[in-house]
Amino acid sequence: MKNLDRRDFLKLSGTTLIGMTLGGVALRANAQEKLELDDPTAVALKYTHNSEVEGANCANCMYIQGEEGAEWRPCGIFPGKVVAADGWCSAWMKKG
Repeated sequence: MKNLDRRDFLKLSGTTLIGMTLGGVALRANAQEKLELDDPTAVALKYTHNSEVEGANCANCMYIQGEEGAEWRPCGIFPGKVVAADGWCSAWMKKG
């Protein structure tokens, strides 16, 4: 097994960071289609366009991305889709 030296570690770390950054940009750029309520992942996570959980909605979830204040935004849970800012799913986790 090969030991990583400092140079290899820095290359790997830098590449990983760039990949994660570009991946996030690509997710936001490609998320165009609104998430349908009958989408299998939406059904499994009990997604709804209008949250009935007080104080919890997609706009204040840690997985939401895109421009603050937009009505529909990309979500890390539903790649390639946008969710309603007023929506909710069982994967909701308060933004820290």
